[in-house]
Amino acid sequence: MSDTAILNRAGDRRTDQPRAGADDKAMLKAAADLTRDLNAANPAIYWADLIGSALLGYGALALAILATSTLVFAVSVIVAILALYRAGSFIHELTHLKPKAVPGFSLAWNLIIGIPLLVPSFMYEGVHNQHHAKTYYGTANDPEYLPLALMKPWTLPVFIISAVLAPIALLFRFAILAPMSLVIPALRKLVMERYSGLQINPSFRRPAPTGDFARQWAWKEAATSIWSIALLAAVWAGIIPFRAFVIFLGVASGVMLLNQIRTLVAHLWENDGEPMSVTAQYLDSVNVPPPATLPALWAPVGLRYHGLHHLLPGLPYHALGEAHRRLCAALDERSIYHEASYRGLSPLVGRLVASSWRA
Repeated sequence: MSDTAILNRAGDRRTDQPRAGADDKAMLKAAADLTRDLNAANPAIYWADLIGSALLGYGALALAILATSTLVFAVSVIVAILALYRAGSFIHELTHLKPKAVPGFSLAWNLIIGIPLLVPSFMYEGVHNQHHAKTYYGTANDPEYLPLALMKPWTLPVFIISAVLAPIALLFRFAILAPMSLVIPALRKLVMERYSGLQINPSFRRPAPTGDFARQWAWKEAATSIWSIALLAAVWAGIIPFRAFVIFLGVASGVMLLNQIRTLVAHLWENDGEPMSVTAQYLDSVNVPPPATLPALWAPVGLRYHGLHHLLPGLPYHALGEAHRRLCAALDERSIYHEASYRGLSPLVGRLVASSWRA
């Protein structure tokens, strides 16, 4: 079945979609059987993609800071946002990669992207995993789920605007709250539970880390705190020009905003809190496959196949396109697999806005 034919059917939902108990076993079996040879991560792809994106992003950021032309400044800011957003999106891969799949990649990502941009990987590791837990997805225990389609319309702009302010909040969290929490136990508990995860569910409380993860958390948090304090001190002392600091914050806000918009359409957000079958979780998630081209920018590093990712969370990002092509070729046009494919960003945002107004 062609991609165009599949996308022509996007949004046409069956009324008998599986939810709590039923699963489309044929689809789940096909997804597992057809992709067994795609499970190995290719280190060369990971390293080349990360390093190339980071070099382009930081190079464009430097050019924006030095630019004297409005046009050069604007183009540089856009390129910096897109490239650093792509590099930052590897935080999602870190939560799914096996420890030895790409040696040194987690450390490099944190040093190059996570710490400088104030999003060390512990903010996502251990949080995102619960989003994929079969009995947690879409429930109150899911840190990455809000039933936005069932909430008041004003929640959507608030959801978007909050991302713009995220870099300032993260600076405050690491430069002020983290050091203070070391001597104030009650504050430490609050920081760990509420301000140590990239979560959107306000009722989620993160448990304290244990074992090796606690040690990983400690050094990454310490490094990000030192970086944050040094950055603010350098600005205050005039070592870093205030204009350069503002541009850095603006680019970081742009990265966060773009990611929040992508998050807005990663799911349909239509679950009311009840446990869902794997098939229902898939149908509540979104694929935006070719021939759409813009998703390569706003949903990079495999995020355009978010629905498929929920079926096969262990599949590396560079294999998702091939996995999707195989499933589309093998499954007939009546397969429920095709129900999660959409044309692009605008129809998904429109659907969500309409749903919230109806709610």
